[in-house]
Order: sequence, then structure tokens, then C-alpha cells
Amino acid sequence: MTPVCCASACSTTKRVAIRYWLGVASREHVLRAVSVGLVQARHSARAALEDMGESDGMVYYSPKTDLDGDRLREFTAIGRIAPGLVHQGESAAPTSYRPWRRRVDYDPDAIATSIRPLLSVLEFTRDDPNWGYRLRRGLLQLSRHDYDVIRRQMRRL
Repeated sequence: MTPVCCASACSTTKRVAIRYWLGVASREHVLRAVSVGLVQARHSARAALEDMGESDGMVYYSPKTDLDGDRLREFTAIGRIAPGLVHQGESAAPTSYRPWRRRVDYDPDAIATSIRPLLSVLEFTRDDPNWGYRLRRGLLQLSRHDYDVIRRQMRRL
């Protein structure tokens, strides 16, 4: 009997569930990423960007205004992963830094919002006084609940 599905042709081997991601970067870096429609990760994070699927949610949290800047603690951009492959970008500075990038359709109507009023509501911060420590990885997966709460807060007018 001929198999109905094989691993190389079966559509069930493709991920169909939407996932949600939280990137951490200074507001200055987020604004640059939004201006060119990209999510960017350090040179060793290619696999993390490849894990993202088309239409996955992406939100950026900015602990500071810039690398050496003032404390900010805001969600600064939100959008959806766009079709396309992960690619390695070129650095504007004369360095060997070549980050991995992926296209994102950012929400142009979203407004930056403080994390403070959401701390007791978000699953990744609620009941965890050390929630900021997990953000040091730079990119982590969020629950749909957290993404939706952040999106609603960033869309309030």
C-alpha cells in the first residue's frame, strides 16, 4: 500500500501555528529597524530568526533610549514577520559585525508604551521580580496573551 503522507511532501511537517516574539534593543536601534522594516539579531542568532514564521508577531521592548542612554522601559514597535528569508546584513561601520535580518511589517499606528502598567498583567513579568533578567537573551518567545495585551496598549488612541 502506498503511504498517504511522506515527510518530504506532507504539509503537516510545516509549522502552521502563529508564534509571538519579543526582541530587546535600545529605542535608537528599534527606530532604525522600523525605518527599514527589519528585525535584526546578533551574528550568532541566525537560528532564532529562522524559527520565526511568516505572520508571527514581533514586538520590541527598549530598556534604554540608546546604548548608554537613559532608562526607558517601553514597548517601542510591534508588527508581523513578512514573507522572505533570513539574510545577513552589512554593517554601516567599518567592522566585521554582520547581523542577521528578517523583514517585518511594522504597525505604523502603534505608539510606544511603558511596561510599568502591564507588569502585573503580562505572563512573562507577573509574579517574577527578576523578569528583566530573561530579557538579556535579546529575543524570546511570548505567549499570545502577552502579545495581545501589548498590542492593545500600543494601539490605544
